[in-house]
Amino acid sequence: MKNERFFLLSLALLQFTNIMDFMIMMPLGPQLMRLFQIGPDQFSMAVSAYTISAGISGIAGAFWLDRLDRKQALLLMYGGFLVGTLCCALAPSYILLVTARIVTGAFGGILGAIVFSIVADTIPEARRGSAMGIVSTSFSMASVFGVPFGLYLATLLSWHAPFYAIVIIGAIIYAILFKVLPPMRSHFEHHHLHTSRWANVMAVLTDPVVRRSLLFMVLLMFGQFSIIPFISPYMVANVGISEQYLPFIYFFGGAATIVSSPLVGKISDAVGKPKVFTFFGIIAVLPVLIITNLPVVSLPVVLVLTTFFFIVTNGRMVPAMAIASTVVSPERRGTFMSINSSVMQMASGIASFIAGQIVIKSPTGALQNYPYVGLMSAIAGILCLSMLPVLLKSQKKAMG
Repeated sequence: MKNERFFLLSLALLQFTNIMDFMIMMPLGPQLMRLFQIGPDQFSMAVSAYTISAGISGIAGAFWLDRLDRKQALLLMYGGFLVGTLCCALAPSYILLVTARIVTGAFGGILGAIVFSIVADTIPEARRGSAMGIVSTSFSMASVFGVPFGLYLATLLSWHAPFYAIVIIGAIIYAILFKVLPPMRSHFEHHHLHTSRWANVMAVLTDPVVRRSLLFMVLLMFGQFSIIPFISPYMVANVGISEQYLPFIYFFGGAATIVSSPLVGKISDAVGKPKVFTFFGIIAVLPVLIITNLPVVSLPVVLVLTTFFFIVTNGRMVPAMAIASTVVSPERRGTFMSINSSVMQMASGIASFIAGQIVIKSPTGALQNYPYVGLMSAIAGILCLSMLPVLLKSQKKAMG
């Protein structure tokens, strides 16, 4: 594709706004609980409303995603996402904010699936790892620039301000994508698209390779999101890090992955995605177990460990998404990616919920049982590693 790098960066910026919209809710907790006079349980509902809605919409998207021009689908869902985010900015009450989060999640949950489908459709497999690495920098950009900037606006103005900023940035990105994206209909060139939507979805879900790929991604997301939601609270309550230094965790971790993500993508293309995933999958066990058992240490030690954690977990995700994109043919890729996105969202939510049932707060305010969550995360990571040879073998067999 002409101007391929600019095209990929545009998609990364779209993902940046999508991820920032989700991430900014968590650090806004103190403001929202104080202003709306709600408790932690109600606040967690506001956060999970997005994930649950995104998971449901991902399943629904599987029935129509491959029936539309990829450009039309992307612009339609991104427009809905921006409208939902604007509703969040305008929400005057807790109930309306939760409603707006549901709307935003319904559109935002499918965006990632469309983006990765576009990348897989337009970028040859030989360069797909690098392309996924570029698009994956969106999480890093959200961590480094989005969350700190959003928190600054919320402190300077109000909690509404970050959502207004996302809408303004998103409107500019929408205009760019409208102009630079060509029509994308190559996946129409296959006769079975004329079958029913249900038959198309069932053809994907009954594929043994697809089912193994979905289980592979469930284990990957479960291993990561069982510990991520409690990293910041644990650092404050148990390690003794002041809340004012928490943004540094995301800043340095995100900055490191901005550099590492494209590099991991290039290495994946050069030496093989399974080898790179295996390497990062093995070493990822170490920071998981260390962080969840961390005693009182200095801030520099925390930043080194959490930054290493960001690098290795992101190092697993880049080749994993590239591997997942190859398990179905192009005409069913949108359907698969939508289901895959939904499964990933639900796995993340379930992992957070289970971890929340395990971790308890002691009378002194310290968090207990977090090491058990770390062990659970490590086991999920090891099971994910063990799934890879089975997935690759079944994929190779299916391809003849």
